[in-house]
Amino acid sequence: MADFRTHISTSTIIGIGYGAAGYLQLGAPLETCALAAGLCSVSGMLPDLDSDSGVPVRETMSLAAAVVPMLMMDRFSHFGWSHETMVFAGMIMYLAIRFGVASIFKKYTVHRGMWHSIPAAASAGLLAFLVCTCDDMTMRWYKAAAVVIGFLSHLVLDELWSIDIRRGRLRFKKSFGTAMKFYSGSMWANISTYGKLALLLLAASYDPVVMREFADKTEQVERTARELIEETHEHAEQLLR
Repeated sequence: MADFRTHISTSTIIGIGYGAAGYLQLGAPLETCALAAGLCSVSGMLPDLDSDSGVPVRETMSLAAAVVPMLMMDRFSHFGWSHETMVFAGMIMYLAIRFGVASIFKKYTVHRGMWHSIPAAASAGLLAFLVCTCDDMTMRWYKAAAVVIGFLSHLVLDELWSIDIRRGRLRFKKSFGTAMKFYSGSMWANISTYGKLALLLLAASYDPVVMREFADKTEQVERTARELIEETHEHAEQLLR
């Protein structure tokens, strides 16, 4: 399978291209594009959190523990928290991610299990969506998609490294199909993975910004429908005269 250096190099190159595309095509602010590029780069290490190797876990958890609390500051401010409360919450989050999350992955996951899967990539993207809160939904989805793309780059590389070509003959290793998958042989792993995905979808749907956007669009649709009904009624009255 691809090693740590290959994964992080690939996701970084993809992240740079993704950030450039956001700047040139979407007109996103430069700092947002730089953040998206960084998220894509780091996400190339995420699937290996279930690895027995200490390098991906140590590096990813250290970076996530430092970055996630900073990304959450905007959400904390929406709660009306004081500066001291936000700092304290950031400290708790740092300790929970740095030590708690790594321990959970080590205890409850197996390498190339359901954390190496398409629904896991979707869950990672939804987590990023919930963490990277802002009023601009386009930019929010842009940053969340960066995490999904970085995650998927790892899965694709793992599958490519499971294909062996020797003397012009194609041979698939036993690991082929264990990364880009939707389910595994473990029923409980599947239930757990899709259960978490459902909970994250529910949390995202009840996000205050999402609910406000939905309410605004619903109000706009109702207003448009009301105007069409009124215009139709006026035209009908004119025809009857």
